[in-house]
Parts: sequence; structure tokens; C-alpha cells
Amino acid sequence: MFKIYNTDIQTSEFKEIKKVKKGSWINMVSPSNEEIKQVCQKLQINEDFITDSLDSEEKPRIEIEQDDGTILFVIDVPVIEKENETYEYTTMPLGIIFVRDDYIITVSLKKYMVIEKFTKSKIKNFATYMKSRFLFQIMLENSSEYLSYLKRINKETQIAESTLKNSMKNRELLKMLSLEKSLVYFTTSIRANEVVMEKTLRGKFIKLYEDDEDILEDAIIENKQAIEMGKIYSDILNGTMDAYASIISNNLNGVMKFLTSITIVLAVPTMVSSFWGMNVKLPFEAERFGFIIMIAISGILTLIVTWWLKKKDMLN
Repeated sequence: MFKIYNTDIQTSEFKEIKKVKKGSWINMVSPSNEEIKQVCQKLQINEDFITDSLDSEEKPRIEIEQDDGTILFVIDVPVIEKENETYEYTTMPLGIIFVRDDYIITVSLKKYMVIEKFTKSKIKNFATYMKSRFLFQIMLENSSEYLSYLKRINKETQIAESTLKNSMKNRELLKMLSLEKSLVYFTTSIRANEVVMEKTLRGKFIKLYEDDEDILEDAIIENKQAIEMGKIYSDILNGTMDAYASIISNNLNGVMKFLTSITIVLAVPTMVSSFWGMNVKLPFEAERFGFIIMIAISGILTLIVTWWLKKKDMLN
């Protein structure tokens, strides 16, 4: 689907409109092939710019159509996806297309919180006809969104770690593995976004205005903070995972050691009873209290073996 928005130059009123006009914004969310063709024919642009933005594997980049000056900006945005009853953090591409000096198009695979803020007029000083500012505001909001998601990941890591301290469950370990994978996605995408923003700041692709340039610089600063935060959280999580791997391995060794010691202890009375169960002449077989004597001997030998194993720290 796609919706068209416009900010009135005179009244600064932002609203959804039915027909495309100069200075408007077209927001395309998982558009059909018919919708893509309709928009491209109306605006006379290359369909590849839209279809590329709908590729989930598309990397952040900038591309210029030399024929008409249309510019494609692709950045990665953070999203939460539900998989097997759990939520995972990942990234998706967002395409921002400057159609000459007339329109701006955003293309996404699904509804992103970053874009929803603009459609719901939650961003100050936003106007559809100020394309450069719009782009920089998207980049700034996206960087802030990464910071917010990274804090959520860190919080979930602390919760999983707290649970693991009390009980070594596979569920929490798998959760931490999922968070570690999410941090890899995030840090990779944030670094790629930084390259796009740095290229944009040089002013080779679009004209930079002084006020708008400040927004882009703020976006770059926030993005750098996200990079540092992601690296710190990733290092902490990796260290935590390594520590718990060692703890689990140590606990397993302790359990195996204890079970081996118990097996040795139980083998003593079994061995004694096996000897006196043979069909040969043995001591105490004619004694009236022979059975009790054998039980006593087994008990004494078992206590001696238990004491020895305890002394060797094999029963802890």
C-alpha cells in the first residue's frame, strides 16, 4: 500500500492527500507490483529504486540516477520480529528516494516506528517539501531508535543473566545467544548507516542548508554513540556467555565426579555380597549371625571408602 502526505507551505498543515503534487511525500509500505508501476509511471522514475528498497538483504548505500537526478538513500532501521513465540531484534532496509526537486518517497517492507512518528506528526519542524531536512530527521530518529533498542537489549540481557544465576536453563542461554546475534546485526547496520551519513555530509549528493546540516551532525553523533554502546554491550554479553559456558562445563564436571564417586561407594557392598554368594566354602557361612556379620563388614568398608573419597574432595 502507499499513502500520500503533504505539508501546506502557507499554513504548515500536515495531512494525507489523494493525489500527488509537488512537495508531497509518498510513503510506500510493502507495495504491490501494480502500486509500484503506478507510482513509477506517475513520477517517471526507475522501478529498481523501489524494488531494491524492498530487498531484505539490501545494504545501506547511496545511488544516483544520472538521467534525471533521482537519488536513492538506503539505511537500515531496527525492528522486532516474532519467531517461535519469541521476539528477536533485527534490521530492515528503508529506502528514501529524492525524485528530482519535486517529491520524496519512502519505501519499506513493513511499518517502521521511525516513519510512523512522521505520519503521526510527532516530529517538530517537519515539512514534506523540505526534503533534505526530512532525510536528516529520519536519520536522527533512526539513530535514536537504535540507542533505545540497544538499551532494551541490555535490559533483557540483565534479566536473562539474573535468571541464569539461579537456574541453568536452556531457555535463558538461547535467549542470550539470540541477543548476541541481534547485537551483531545492529552494530553492522549502524556502521553501514554511518558511511551513508558521512557521504551525505560532504554535500556531494544533495544541497546542505546550515540548519539542516546541524540535524545531520546530531544524527552522526547519535549514531557514533550507538556504535560505542553496541560494542560495549556486545563485549559484555560475549564475556558473560564465555563465563557461563565455563560455569556450565565446571558444573557438569562436578556432577560427573559426584556420580562416579557414588558408583564406587555402591560397588563396595555389591562386591562383598557377590563374593559370599559363590558356591564355595567361605568364612562365616556356618555362623548363626553370618548375614549380620557380612552386612557389618560391607557397612564398614563402605564408610572407609566414603571417608577416603571425601578426603580426596570427590564427594563435593
